[in-house]
Amino acid sequence: MTEKKYILSIDQGTTSSRAILFNHSGEIVSVGQLEHEQIFPKAGWVEHCPIEIRDNVREVIGQALSKADVNRHEIAAVGVTNQRETAVVWDKNTGEPVYNAIVWQDTRTDMIVRELAGNEGPDKYKEICGLPLATYFSGPKIKWILDNVEGAREKAEAGDLLFGNTDTWVIWNLTGGPEGGVHVTDVTNASRTMLMDVRKLEWDANICADMGIPMSMLPEIKSSSEVYGYGAKNSLIIDTPISGDLGDQQAATFGQACFEKGMAKNTYGTGCFMLINTGHEAVTSENGLLTTLCYKIGEQEAVYALEGSIAVTGSLVQWIRDQLGLISSAPEIETLASSVEDNGGVYVVPAFSGLFAPYWKDDARGAIVGLTRYNNRGHIARAVLEATAFQTAEVLEAMNADSGVDLAELRVDGGMTANSALMQFQADILGVPVVKPKVAETTALGAAYAAGIAVGFWDGEQDVINNWQEDQRWEPKMEASERDRQMRLWKKAVTRTFDWVDDDVR
Repeated sequence: MTEKKYILSIDQGTTSSRAILFNHSGEIVSVGQLEHEQIFPKAGWVEHCPIEIRDNVREVIGQALSKADVNRHEIAAVGVTNQRETAVVWDKNTGEPVYNAIVWQDTRTDMIVRELAGNEGPDKYKEICGLPLATYFSGPKIKWILDNVEGAREKAEAGDLLFGNTDTWVIWNLTGGPEGGVHVTDVTNASRTMLMDVRKLEWDANICADMGIPMSMLPEIKSSSEVYGYGAKNSLIIDTPISGDLGDQQAATFGQACFEKGMAKNTYGTGCFMLINTGHEAVTSENGLLTTLCYKIGEQEAVYALEGSIAVTGSLVQWIRDQLGLISSAPEIETLASSVEDNGGVYVVPAFSGLFAPYWKDDARGAIVGLTRYNNRGHIARAVLEATAFQTAEVLEAMNADSGVDLAELRVDGGMTANSALMQFQADILGVPVVKPKVAETTALGAAYAAGIAVGFWDGEQDVINNWQEDQRWEPKMEASERDRQMRLWKKAVTRTFDWVDDDVR
């Protein structure tokens, strides 16, 4: 019998889908990656083509296996991680989506959210689902599709439509699609829909009724680490167990070995997402954070987290590259930002999709403030980088207040951690060390660990802890008085973005 040497992780992200093969030491063996189209039909609307994502996932699996000269017989299990809150609704009989995937950044549901809130306000469901009413989450997106796609509501009520975040869509297709595909999600993804009771780990019938969502559409809620199904007969992973499923930020927390209460990580990608482990307690935030599931291993008790979600960080760098043309490639921003000593009084608040944590203002819009004739491209580039660090600092303030524990260090991952200038400024503005692990692909790695633990490839969390290794550490160097001054000016800049969108320009 062929030895099982590897775990295959599928990372279905906002801009691309990847398949990464890991060995037992948690090291990357090979990678397959394909970007998918970003569709912007109107201002504030963001969509992806689910069929393109499905086909890309199949292709990147082939890329990863062929590069490593590995076949399915050497793979112990498959884990899936995904962009959360991005909603797909499809016909269970044909496998065809009834509409494009509506992406987590999309703001078209703002009026639905306001109508649902009514006189009770955005915290109407917060005690149940841990989340404020916001355009970010999946539930209002499903309602929009059912309300606006011809025939969709009738099909849904007849039991012919299925919903899932992209984890559910990927797993359903990998396990057979219309030919017996498994319709499941895990607790972390379910906790991002606004439809799950975070303490009971069950869909809430009352919230579903308020949103007009038939519960027959919803996937079965599972743990993050158990066998959900097996690769379909027509796939490259035929009969291979699919046994890990975590939303991308929870997967990164798992991959960073943040298993102790009070440990936190921040992932720097399209957006920025900081999670702090709160143990077995679902803590309701008083400071604009989200109560979310951190992970659940098999039959073990669920572990919770508080999360601060920031919509625009890495995508701000893409914006000044693609829309403004200030740089021609993302790495150039570090050189340009380093050409000046400081931000020259310039602050960039990237409220392109409104403000997420800790403000939750969907009517905010982006602003560049503090400009004078003195300022040049370097100052704007530096302000763009610093915006990520400032937003993270505000989230950390909220976390310290909610958890009652001051963070000792922040574990970081994601593409922007390659930018040493940003990481140093992040440590400076937080006043705590920032630590990067040797394997930076912690999102895909976390899903791999969850899958491997389910089939005995790894022996629980201790193997994850043993594999984690520090690569780089940035110690804070900024004086406390300067840190306070910078944060005061940043918060002043943020207030300039509030209440920008009037009802007649939505």
